[in-house]
Amino acid sequence: MAEDYREETRKILEEALDDEYKARATYAKVIEKFGPVRPFINIVEAENRHAGALLRQFERLGLIPPEDQWAGNVEAPETLVEACKGGIEAEIENAEMYDRLLAAVNDPMVRNVLLRLQEASQNNHLSAFRRCLTRLSSSQEG
Repeated sequence: MAEDYREETRKILEEALDDEYKARATYAKVIEKFGPVRPFINIVEAENRHAGALLRQFERLGLIPPEDQWAGNVEAPETLVEACKGGIEAEIENAEMYDRLLAAVNDPMVRNVLLRLQEASQNNHLSAFRRCLTRLSSSQEG
């Protein structure tokens, strides 16, 4: 029974970490293509911290984390408007993923980390990408 619990926790952590790696790689590509633009410069650092929080849970549980398969393997969108729209979509999907993972997690410390990451995504990243889209859309109108 304990091994099932450990395996389920490992799968949850791996999925969450993979999603954070993907976001970090995507936002880093946007910066590489368009320069140090906001909110990407802030959010890419947040994704780094999110990955670090998950990696600490792997370490605490004595689990080996997966390698980052996303770094250098994503393309930047054609425009910053598309990048902001993509960020909005990614953060909405991120929240849905965390809802699903939180329903399955039993480890209280992992649960706390996932809740904090979901909260940051929904309260900070999503609103930042929405502001980005509004700002860019209104500047294109004028």
